[in-house]
Amino acid sequence: MHTLTKTKAILLSVALLVSATSVAAAQVTAIRAGGLVDPEAGTVAAHQVILVENGRFTAVGANVAIPPGADVIDLSALVVLPGLVDAHNHLALTYKEEPEHNVYYLTYVLESTPLRAIQAASNGIQMLNAGFTIVRDMGNAGNYADVALRQAIEQGWIPGPTIINSGIIIGGMGGQFWPTPEMALDHNIVYPEYLEADTPDEIVKAVRQNALFGARVIKICVDCKPWGYTVDEIRLFIAEAAKAGLKVEGHVQTVDGARRAIEAGIWSIAHDRGLTDEMHRAMAEKGIFRAGTETPLSLTGHTSPERFERTVASLRNAYENSVPLTFSTDADYWIPGMTRGEVAIEFIETWKAADIPPVDILRAMTTNGYLVSETADTRGPIRVGFVADLIAVEGNPLEDIDALRQVRFVMKDGVVFKRDGVMTPAAFFHGGPVNGWRIR
Repeated sequence: MHTLTKTKAILLSVALLVSATSVAAAQVTAIRAGGLVDPEAGTVAAHQVILVENGRFTAVGANVAIPPGADVIDLSALVVLPGLVDAHNHLALTYKEEPEHNVYYLTYVLESTPLRAIQAASNGIQMLNAGFTIVRDMGNAGNYADVALRQAIEQGWIPGPTIINSGIIIGGMGGQFWPTPEMALDHNIVYPEYLEADTPDEIVKAVRQNALFGARVIKICVDCKPWGYTVDEIRLFIAEAAKAGLKVEGHVQTVDGARRAIEAGIWSIAHDRGLTDEMHRAMAEKGIFRAGTETPLSLTGHTSPERFERTVASLRNAYENSVPLTFSTDADYWIPGMTRGEVAIEFIETWKAADIPPVDILRAMTTNGYLVSETADTRGPIRVGFVADLIAVEGNPLEDIDALRQVRFVMKDGVVFKRDGVMTPAAFFHGGPVNGWRIR
């Protein structure tokens, strides 16, 4: 090769190398955190630097060097912490005074699955805006609107939390409803809110159907009817779900139903109506998660003073018995003037009323949330190698849990969703799949 040609080739190679290095540096985001909360340890580290590259944390510490050309985000006036988890929500369901008079049975009749999928997308964005980076979406989503939501977020079509969805709730005939023969036998109305499974074969098929269509957890009605599921039937659910790598949550509303679910070794129990001191002690012994859905009195019309008093006492009893607690809302309704995220965060009022320390409330909203969602090894904690989700608030939630009401910054998958208290979701929208099609 001619000397001049060689020189040009070398210069071109150097230029390409410099260009590639600049691009690589530009892909690094450096976050200056005034304080960094470790909820599991219950500590705050001052003046930390967090590096993010290709959607993951690559360095965390006080003495981390910021690479030249990095995008620096100054959160030095804020406290940074991992994203929050709502371990029991229904993003594709919003019942309201108009037109259903808060009767969610009618919502299923009046709203189609496609409409509810769009509504779920909106609710998911509202949850992310409030700092919830993971949501377990536990059914009542029509004909798999929850799967559509999860796939759309994973494809990068819309912003939203990581969705751990249940597909269609499985129960005996009628599910949580008491349908007429026309409804139950001809399935002319209010289906497919529930998959009916009354025999071992039907149980196996229902679990497999949900797994086939994209569920990430299985939800069953343990005792929605007086007969309910037996211990052996619940164990069959658990065994069949395990074949697909899924866990089982049980909707429980009686003490006997709770006893059967606990004996069977269920993963998590939703709601608190059947959870006595005895049941809590058994749950603690087996490590069964409690998704108590503790509605605060401040959400007018959705609980009563008497019910709230029992809720607070039950939550306190669970805490005293060291039950694995999750922050779970069952938020599936509209409160005028509030977003879905604001409705969800309001549930901290019940935890405060139960005299649970802020550090343990935060652990329920983070550490235990990652565990029940089965993301704790990949997403949630702010650790090197983990997916880069984090939020920032003005106060220290370990001292004042109400600091979580004012989320100023949200990062999801290494992308900034909210900055200076304002949503900036443009970077989340893509015209095609970003994670490969087709995600199941």
